[in-house]
Amino acid sequence: MNNLKTNHAAVWVSVVLITGLGFLWYDTLFGEKWMSLVGLDLATVEANPPGAGVWATNIVGTVVPMYMLSWLFIKLNVDTAFKGAKMGLMISFSFVFLSKMTSDMFAQNPYELSWIEGGFDVVALMIGGIILGAWTKKKA
Repeated sequence: MNNLKTNHAAVWVSVVLITGLGFLWYDTLFGEKWMSLVGLDLATVEANPPGAGVWATNIVGTVVPMYMLSWLFIKLNVDTAFKGAKMGLMISFSFVFLSKMTSDMFAQNPYELSWIEGGFDVVALMIGGIILGAWTKKKA
């Protein structure tokens, strides 16, 4: 019988780490290349910074998947960091990365853009999977 339950602290730590990863990924690691691929430049971004709606959507877009991943892990009895990483990889690669790659190919977006954006999703869900898998909570 499965006695796991949602660990809200693990979900929110995952949200914070994934948000931090986003800053690192889209700034330090791939920022210039990503901006070039999507047709942005630093001057335009600085002149038109993203508003509160972008950041609210970003948080919701991270919180909801982490709670869904937590729910799925409870149903599948994922209770180790390794199982969490494996599930995060399988889910992100099959449902997110391949879909993004296909959409970008039809839209004739640069192939490298798919790797940058899809790569972020894969790494983010693996990090969330590691945290949620390792930091489990048992029912009383």
